[in-house]
Amino acid sequence: MAEKIRVVVLYGGRSGEHEVSLKSAASVLRHLDRARFEVIPVSIDKTGRWQWNDLSAIDPAQASLPILSGAPEMRLARGTDGRGVLMPVVEGAGGPIAIDVVFPVMHGPLCEDGTVQGLLELADIAYVGSGVLASAVSMDKDVAKRLAQFAGVPVAPYRVLTRKAFVTDRSASLVSAVEGLSLPVFVKPCNMGSSVGIHKVKTWDALGPALDDAFRYDLKVLVEQGIDAREIEVAVLEGETLFASVASELNPNAQHEFYSYEAKYLDPDGARVDLPARLDAAQMARVRALAVQVFAALECSDLARVDFFLDRQTGEFCFNEINTLPGFTSISMYPKMMEASGVPYGELLTRLVHLALDRYRQRHALERGYSS
Repeated sequence: MAEKIRVVVLYGGRSGEHEVSLKSAASVLRHLDRARFEVIPVSIDKTGRWQWNDLSAIDPAQASLPILSGAPEMRLARGTDGRGVLMPVVEGAGGPIAIDVVFPVMHGPLCEDGTVQGLLELADIAYVGSGVLASAVSMDKDVAKRLAQFAGVPVAPYRVLTRKAFVTDRSASLVSAVEGLSLPVFVKPCNMGSSVGIHKVKTWDALGPALDDAFRYDLKVLVEQGIDAREIEVAVLEGETLFASVASELNPNAQHEFYSYEAKYLDPDGARVDLPARLDAAQMARVRALAVQVFAALECSDLARVDFFLDRQTGEFCFNEINTLPGFTSISMYPKMMEASGVPYGELLTRLVHLALDRYRQRHALERGYSS
C-alpha cells in the first residue's frame, strides 16, 4: 500500500478574514480523502503563532476549525531528507513531523498576498495555489485590474487613493477620488477580500467616512464607479488546459445592497445564488473565456475564483476581482461551481494537492545556476 501524502491544512492567519478561514478549513478538513492523505491541522493565531492541532481532538462536524488551547507552537523547517518538517518550539512538546505539501486555507493580507507563499518557497515546500507573484498582484485590486485591462479585459472606471495622500491633504484627495465618477460609487480597500471594509456610497457626504473606514484596513483604497450590474462569478481550475466552471450569479436580498461581508458569512439568507447563472449561451461562453484570460494574464496557478460585473445597460462584462485562495466554506461558491461543472468537492481537493506536488517537482527539475 502506497504511503499517504502528508497534507498540512494551514488556517487562521493575521488578517481580518481569520474567522472565514476557520470555516473554510473545517470544510477542507472534512472533505480531504483520508484514504490518500494524512491530514495535519496547523493554525496561525491572530498574533502570528504557528500551532499544531491534534486532529483527534477536532470534531469533524463543526462549522469552524478551532485553534486548540495549549496546542504546541511549531516552526517550519527542512529535514535532512529534503522534506518539509514541523519542528516543536518547546522541547518535549513532541518530535518533528515530516510533511509533503501545505494547503493554505487562508484569506486576506499576510495569507494569500504572496507572504505565506514566499515563506513556503524559502522553506522549499510544495503548496497549493498561486505563487508569490500571482498571489501578490491578484490581491491588489488596482494592480490586478491594470494587468487585466492590459490583456484586453474590460474594467469599470475607478480611482486610487493612498492613505499618505489622504492624510496629507484630505480635501484634495476627496476631489481627485471622484473625478469623472458619478454616484453611486464603491469604496474598497485594495488588499482585502470577503467584502471587508467595502462601502456603497450614495451621497458625496458619505465618501469621507467610507474612506476613513477603508483606510483602517489598507494603505491604498479604490473608489470605483457603481454600475447597474449583475454579479457573476467563475471558478477556474488548472489542468492540462485551464478549465472554467459554469458561472454563478449572486443576487443579494433586499436587506443587502451588495454582496457584503454580512451577506456572505453572517446572514444565511443574505443572497440568492443562481447556479448556473441565468445567461444565454453566448454570455456564458464569453464570461468563461474572460475568466481564463484573467487567470492566465495574472499568471495564477491551481485555482482562482474570478468575479465580474455584467452591465445591465450595455450587456458587457467588466472584471471586478480575482481570489487566488477563494472561500471553501459549506456555502462558498468556488467548490459549488466546480461541483456543478462535474468536479465534486473531494475530487477537487485531491486534484489541487496533486497539482501542487507536480508544480513543485517541475520547479525542482530546473537548473538553479549553482552546484549543490
